[in-house]
Amino acid sequence: MKITEIRLDRMRLPLDPPFNAAWDPVPRTWFDATLVTVETDEGITGYGSGDTMDGFAAYEHLFVGRDPLAIVNHVKTLETVNFHAGRYWPLEAALWDIFGKVCGQPVATLFGGAARRLPAYASFGELKPPGARVEAALAAKEAGFKAMKIRIARERTGEGVAAVRATREAVGDDIEIMVDLNQLWRMAGDIDAALDLASVRRLAEELSELGVLWLEEPLPQYDIPGMRMVRAQTGIRVAGGEMVRTMPELLHLLESDALDVYQPDVVLSVGMLRARTVAELAFSKHRWFTPHTWSNGLGVLANLHVVAGVGGGPYVEFPYDPPGWTPQRRDFFLTRSLEVDADGYLNVPDAPGLGVGIDHDAVRRWSLT
Repeated sequence: MKITEIRLDRMRLPLDPPFNAAWDPVPRTWFDATLVTVETDEGITGYGSGDTMDGFAAYEHLFVGRDPLAIVNHVKTLETVNFHAGRYWPLEAALWDIFGKVCGQPVATLFGGAARRLPAYASFGELKPPGARVEAALAAKEAGFKAMKIRIARERTGEGVAAVRATREAVGDDIEIMVDLNQLWRMAGDIDAALDLASVRRLAEELSELGVLWLEEPLPQYDIPGMRMVRAQTGIRVAGGEMVRTMPELLHLLESDALDVYQPDVVLSVGMLRARTVAELAFSKHRWFTPHTWSNGLGVLANLHVVAGVGGGPYVEFPYDPPGWTPQRRDFFLTRSLEVDADGYLNVPDAPGLGVGIDHDAVRRWSLT
C-alpha cells in the first residue's frame, strides 16, 4: 500500500455570536479548520485535523509514495519537519485512521483498548463574570458533566477566583472544578509579562481552599522550580504540557517531576504515538495523562482514542461553552457532532479507525479555496 495523495481542505465557519476565547484578545467571528485527507492506492482513505497545516506543501513529497502503515518512520519525519516548520501532527492522525481501517479496529484498540468510554469535563473557553459563569456551570451539570474547567486571566485574577467560588457554591462538592491560567504558552503577539510566582502561589492557595482538582499552566514552561514550589507549598495539583513542541521537552518535564497532570494534545503537540509514550511514563510516576483537545471534533477524537487506549484520565477534556462554543460549531464538517451521553461520558466510536464521518457538502460549502 502506498500514499497517493495528501489533500488539505481549508475551511472557515462564520460565528454569530462571536466566541471570546480567554487566551485570545481578539473575539473570534469565524472558526478556521483544515481537513487532512490521505488517499492510498488501495482505496482506503484517512482523515485528520487539528493545526492549520500552513506550509505543508513544501514537505508533502516526504510522505507521498510511501507506506502509510510505516507510522514510526512518518513520526520521525514529522519530527524533523517540526524543527523547521509547523506542527503537522494531523497527518499522523490520518495515518492511524488508515491503520485502523486496514485492521478493522478502532484506533483506541490498537493503542491498548483500556477503555470504551471516559468521563468528560466541560472545558469552558470564555472569561465570564461570576453570575454568568454560574449559569453556564449549572447548565453543564444539567447536561451530565461531573467536572468542569474555568479559565482565569492573569490580569483579572480577582474576578476569576470569584467565578470559581460562586461556581463551587452553586454546583456543590460533588462536581470537580479545574482552573486554567494559560501561562505555559502564548498567542502570537502576546508579549505581556506572565503572572509572577508570588502571585501564582497566593492564587493557588485560594483555589486549593475551594477544592480545585488541578491548576493548569500556572507558570511559563521553563519555570519548573516554580511549578514544583506551587505544588509543594499549596498542595494543589499542577497540570500542563498541552502545546509543548518536542518530545525532549516533555521528557524534561517528566524527569523533573514538574507536573501532576500531563496534557500534550496529539494533533498540536507531539502526535499520537509520542503522546502514548508520555502517558506510559506519567503512569510510571503515578501521574495523570489527560490531553488538551481544543481544535475540532476530529482532533477531540484523535485524543480520545489515545487516552482511551492507554486508560488515561481521570477525565477527558470536552470543549464546551454555549452559546459561543458548542459541539455543532466545533464539529461543523463532521456528519455528526461529538456529544457526551446522559452520564457525562464520551464514548469511543465502534467503527474502524478514528470512527469519523466527514460531511463533504459542509467541506465544500465552507471552503476557502
